[in-house]
Amino acid sequence: MSTGTGTTTDTDAGRGTGTGPDAWTKAATAPGKGGQIGEGRIGLRSNLRHISALVRRNALQIKQDPESMFDALLMPVVFTLLFVYVFGGAISGDGNQADYVNYVVPGLMAMMGMNIAMAVGTGVNDDFKKGVMDRFRSMPIARSSVLIAKIIVEIGRMTVSMFILLGMGFLLGMEVKTSVLELAAAMALSLLFGASLMWIFILLGLSLKTPQAVQGMAMLVLLPLQFGSSIFAPPTTMPDWLKTFTDYNPLSNLADAARALVNGGELASSVWWTLGWAAVITLVTAPLAVAKFRNKT
Repeated sequence: MSTGTGTTTDTDAGRGTGTGPDAWTKAATAPGKGGQIGEGRIGLRSNLRHISALVRRNALQIKQDPESMFDALLMPVVFTLLFVYVFGGAISGDGNQADYVNYVVPGLMAMMGMNIAMAVGTGVNDDFKKGVMDRFRSMPIARSSVLIAKIIVEIGRMTVSMFILLGMGFLLGMEVKTSVLELAAAMALSLLFGASLMWIFILLGLSLKTPQAVQGMAMLVLLPLQFGSSIFAPPTTMPDWLKTFTDYNPLSNLADAARALVNGGELASSVWWTLGWAAVITLVTAPLAVAKFRNKT
């Protein structure tokens, strides 16, 4: 499993690019109208400039370590083939995988977001172990800008992953029964929810001691949510206690919303539930993650 964007040194990231450590350090510390160096409060304009510099830094790390993209590139292919051809015929009941493709691919959009989000926590934890955060500690930048920059880059990786997932779905016979705009809305909803989940994994990355511990704890969160949901199969045959869990599972709400946007059907309830879950998760975990980050730096 990839550890996100915190896998190479700043010196390596900037070699031969013109936007290495010196460049992004200057961008992060240069005075501006939004906030001067040494001020206790950093203005919005300076904060946005710092985030932009840190996004470039994280993107350069991916360029220097292309293996960190393997999870985003390969997971959609592996999971689509696995679930369509192993479970598709059995779940559809007539051996016809075509109908199952339209069921499972929108559900997998929710799963991709959660798996990519996990990489943020391991990346943050790895940055602390390698001493990268010591450099950030010496800079007059908002602590939240470091975390927001990581989330922006991971949203980019998540977007790539979803395009590959949809490409695989179309190759296997998926049809968009609504419109391109509603398909784009399903992607946007999945990205929004995935971004909210990143704050949970950032908090885990800041709270646990090693990347391995973060991965292990993340899997304990991932597996019940993924398989106790409507992502892979309708919950109608589940026992009552599990069906109740599935009905309130945020991944079920997201999968149902994406499925309705792609295939048509009742939409409002699942979309509002998904937006509500995303808002609650962000409002609860983002302040905790930023506070934990400030305490550690």
